[in-house]
Amino acid sequence: MPDAPGQVSRALRAAPPDQLAEAADRAIRRSLGASRTEVFIADYRSSGLWPVLEPDRPDGGFLSGHGAAQRCFSSQQPVQDAGEDGRCRVCLPLSVWGERLGVLLVELPAAPDAATVEAARDVAGELALALRAADRETDRYRRARRQERLSMAAEMQWDLLPGRSVTHGDFLLAGQLEPAYTVGGDHFDWSVDGDRLTVTVLNGAGSGLAASLLTAVTVNAMRNARRSGGSLVEQAELASDTIFYQHRGDRYVATLLMELDTRRGVVKAVDAGSPHVLRLRAGSVAPIKLEQQLPLGMFAETRYDAQEFAVEPGDRLFVVSDGVYAAQPDGQEPYGERAMARSMRSTRLQPAAEAVGTVMRELHAYHADADLRDDAVVVCLDWRGSSPPDDAGGQ
Repeated sequence: MPDAPGQVSRALRAAPPDQLAEAADRAIRRSLGASRTEVFIADYRSSGLWPVLEPDRPDGGFLSGHGAAQRCFSSQQPVQDAGEDGRCRVCLPLSVWGERLGVLLVELPAAPDAATVEAARDVAGELALALRAADRETDRYRRARRQERLSMAAEMQWDLLPGRSVTHGDFLLAGQLEPAYTVGGDHFDWSVDGDRLTVTVLNGAGSGLAASLLTAVTVNAMRNARRSGGSLVEQAELASDTIFYQHRGDRYVATLLMELDTRRGVVKAVDAGSPHVLRLRAGSVAPIKLEQQLPLGMFAETRYDAQEFAVEPGDRLFVVSDGVYAAQPDGQEPYGERAMARSMRSTRLQPAAEAVGTVMRELHAYHADADLRDDAVVVCLDWRGSSPPDDAGGQ
């Protein structure tokens, strides 16, 4: 068998950023003997897969109408679909470091052997990496992701995100924003650096472009401190001072900052406002009680303290904004009182990237599928436990 991944990789490096799907199609046909390929990109809600090569999008999204692609996207495993004519369509996940971008479909003249499937999976990995990099150079793949026009605020929010999921040897992490096409101030951010994972969740104040601008300033202030080697407390304090001296206390941002030591399973946290942390352990959901401190930017020179709590291998942490926890449609009890815990318990067999979608779908159902009245963010963190360190230390 020819070196399919190598051929595709070389073709992608030589292609313009807006022509990756076409370059991959030609290389895959040559190296794997495929009769056709198609590249599908997940939309902002991960509710459908939309074609890059096809000019006309199918109503309802490809994901909702094709079981093999749906299973591939959800399981992140290759799925084969044999046709009556003997041809076999192989659906392969397009993902980078755990972020699920979409699905690559490769149609072969017959059912492939294990070596061909593995080569096709490596090809999909090369294409996914190229697509992720090309997002900075072309709008083509971002256009495929949207079912409707984004508001200006939402455009800024999605550009500010680090991604939507990440896989690491010690943890799985995923997040989702809603309403996806009009979200204003709610946001999440994260960074992986050695044995330290930093996660922040913002419950943005206000709505529309003003809320998005405030969130952008807050996130970039925290990133500035973090990238300069600042501690979690220093990240909170720089962001708070930046906001205050811009708005003199008239605007502020409720924020939760967390830092997981992936070696020891210890979380440091600065609770500066209203995002809530809940732990799913052994099928039971319980809140993590933290000392709530002032939101970022409320007063000048506000000082913050970090608290610690431990996690155990297999623990799942959910962080939700008020738009989730306090959602109270049509006079019902808040979603966070009982319904949210039920939805979280139902995710115990799902990966983190599926779990955030489940909680959001249940939130929409709680609203009887009416538009959400507030921005909502859900972040899910699974700590798998770490390999023993080289020395005999550890918790």
